[in-house]
Amino acid sequence: MAYKHLFFDLDHTLWDFDTNSREALADLYQSLSLPDHGIHDFDLFHKLYLGHNERLWERYRKGLMKVDELRWKRMAVTLLEFKNGDEALARQMGMAFLEILPTKTALFPGTVTLLDYLHDKKYFLHLITNGFEKTQHHKLKMAGIDRYFQEVITSEGSNSLKPHREIFDFALAKTGAAIKESVMIGDSPEVDILGAANAGIDQVYVNHTRNIEPVRATYTVHSLAELMEIF
Repeated sequence: MAYKHLFFDLDHTLWDFDTNSREALADLYQSLSLPDHGIHDFDLFHKLYLGHNERLWERYRKGLMKVDELRWKRMAVTLLEFKNGDEALARQMGMAFLEILPTKTALFPGTVTLLDYLHDKKYFLHLITNGFEKTQHHKLKMAGIDRYFQEVITSEGSNSLKPHREIFDFALAKTGAAIKESVMIGDSPEVDILGAANAGIDQVYVNHTRNIEPVRATYTVHSLAELMEIF
């Protein structure tokens, strides 16, 4: 298959979301003096936040929650675990987190090497991400990889979300790419792989975590370096 347009996911695929979000939450924990608000265990705070964040993102993907609500409610429900119902603090945390998070720069091993390789081979590189427009562009710039991507399609900018077909159709239209010359590269079986498949686009499942559950994808790799064997 002669691919020309490679569509990457960002978080958990190239940009190490787990490392970066933990660092951002740690900064938030200190800067807002959260122990003074009853949150005395950062590791527990982090663990609970991750669970609530994933649950609320799923509601957002299904259209059951608006983006502005997501941004502060994931903090509010985490605070409630510590018997703190301070909505003003939750909103402050939500705003501060989105300012801190994109300044973090951890990438998965081999990201820059891979992007240099693909750029030198004249592939058209793009992103399709469910993240927020301003936040995702800031992440790319701070991590030093913004220059590799011709188009950055976000859920906010496209008014749709992976795995819905509309965001993939929007991406194809915006880039002028044909389905047969395109491939989606991402870490999420449900969001990236199934979403792209339903849009008729080939997929590469980047299984960083070595998930043993079967995933039906056009290709599967366990590291970014392995992508160079495909492309």
